[in-house]
Amino acid sequence: MARVSQEHLDARRRQILDGAARCFARNGFHATSMQDILREADLSAGAVYRYFRSKEELIAAIADEAFAGIRGAFEEAARTTPPPTPDVLLGRVLRRMTEEQVPGGDKQAFARLVVQVWTETLRNEQLAATLEEGYDGMRQVWAKLVDAYRDNGLMGADVPADHVARTLIATAQGFIAQQALFGDVQVDVLEDGLRALMSMGDTKIS
Repeated sequence: MARVSQEHLDARRRQILDGAARCFARNGFHATSMQDILREADLSAGAVYRYFRSKEELIAAIADEAFAGIRGAFEEAARTTPPPTPDVLLGRVLRRMTEEQVPGGDKQAFARLVVQVWTETLRNEQLAATLEEGYDGMRQVWAKLVDAYRDNGLMGADVPADHVARTLIATAQGFIAQQALFGDVQVDVLEDGLRALMSMGDTKIS
């Protein structure tokens, strides 16, 4: 029997995750069955269960992947000299999350999926652990980015780096919540708002 290549295995896993994400974004987490996912991915039960045993494992994998992508973008920014300012960086990451890589192409449905994941962590210990690990990783990456801002003379040292990290993460979470609740929230609006807030110390009121 021919040996299955790693590329084939990775492609099949990608096919399953994309199908599941489209189902969850379109119909909601609890209203989606594994049968729905099988149909969306156009695969047999055996093919899917080889990779994921439940919806919970699928949603945890989707969350893991999202965190990995965001962490990668921030880590890359921290290596840039000087690093992009928060408005540029958050805009870049959120645009990727909510516009460029949206399963099914529905920004609001996908944002609602993210909010569903947050809610699901209140009763699902595995997902809660995944989210907590991702959140802690994001705080660490943002704290390193704050250090890079300070090394380049872009930010003072009077506020702990973790406080800045938590605030920027909260900003991103708030944007996603607005997209889920109201829809049609533009990333450039967030960029403009952050840019205005960042300029307050440079502006003298006459």
